[in-house]
Amino acid sequence: MATIKPFRGFRPSGHADKIACPPYDVLNSAEARQMAAGNDYSFLHVDKPEIDLPEDTDLYAPEVYQKAKENLERFIQTGVLKQDEKDCFYLYAQTMNGRTQYGLVAAASCDEYDKGIVRKHELTRKDKEEDRTRHIAALSATTGPVFLTYPDRADINAKIAEIAAEFPVYDFTTEDGIRHEFWVIDAPADIKFLMDAFEQIPTLYIADGHHRSAAAANVARQRKAHNSKHTGQEKYNFFLSVIFPAGQLYVMDYNRLVKDLNGLTSEAFLEEIAAKFDVAETGREKPQKRHEFGMYLDGKWYTLTAQKGSFDAADPVAALDVSILQENLLAPILGIGDPRTDKRIDFVGGIRGIGELKKRVDGGKWKVAFSMFPTSMEELMKVADAHKIMPPKSTWFEPKLRSGLVVYKYENK
Repeated sequence: MATIKPFRGFRPSGHADKIACPPYDVLNSAEARQMAAGNDYSFLHVDKPEIDLPEDTDLYAPEVYQKAKENLERFIQTGVLKQDEKDCFYLYAQTMNGRTQYGLVAAASCDEYDKGIVRKHELTRKDKEEDRTRHIAALSATTGPVFLTYPDRADINAKIAEIAAEFPVYDFTTEDGIRHEFWVIDAPADIKFLMDAFEQIPTLYIADGHHRSAAAANVARQRKAHNSKHTGQEKYNFFLSVIFPAGQLYVMDYNRLVKDLNGLTSEAFLEEIAAKFDVAETGREKPQKRHEFGMYLDGKWYTLTAQKGSFDAADPVAALDVSILQENLLAPILGIGDPRTDKRIDFVGGIRGIGELKKRVDGGKWKVAFSMFPTSMEELMKVADAHKIMPPKSTWFEPKLRSGLVVYKYENK
């Protein structure tokens, strides 16, 4: 069963469009400074607080987390964020290119994260996990929502559609063309229905936000260790999440670029890859199905098709296209042993378009590009259910959740 809880959220009393900001980890400090310039309402002042400190400040210095706390408290004290009077769920809808996804905003369980009921599919980096742990601990709040998903249920979809038929409390379109709508769910009957329905769902899956969920669980363990009267119901045992049905989610391709051919000529490289892939110069930029890859080399687009027997189709990780490319081409032929650390490889999310691959190869700094078929939600869930880990840069979800529309705070005002 999946436990979700309503909570008394802190949310914008106005100016929601100015407050809402992209996730902390999709902007560097310079980009965040530029985006928040002249906007005192931007939630980047909380999620990227170094923008309010000297530019040479260490991103992990204690004063960074202190500044985040100060900024959040300022938002609350000045009424920029106000707390709801009673426990609520919330509904957050995003519309991109005519497609809308509806996510239930709720507090998810740290204990169920530890038990694997909330399942992950990626490794976390120690430095990033520690950063978010310190951020949550300093603020006594989770401010960036974790993006969760579950297999579709008709009864939940129907209830969400009923709620979405009402007028939203926030409705705005951001500079990237994404429409954001937000509803407050405070009717006791709706809250009970949703809690009961999710109790029948055996597993929630992390789509995006592995560092945020790991950090929230870290803080919960820390506070449990220092609370002799711990019951498991304290607010620190839960974290801010937005939970979407899998059928509504849009997973984009996550493409690869490599700087050189590892000492091979183009002709020798094509001969090498033909051992595990069927290679055809098709002029087609994007793969059309699983186990097919686009490759841009020397101004030409090729289609690579993984040969039968070249991977273990029964293994949910080995059968992923990102694994097939890594194990049969990037590692053995191009010498990319660890794509997490190797500087000869780069990754380009599908939101930037296939044209970005061609542009960078034609620019001369990169030699070859690979366009990928998007990893499916079914594949993600199979990996998580097997308690295995996907290779890095396997999934790219769009649109990204905005932060600042609601905050889950451990202590009430």
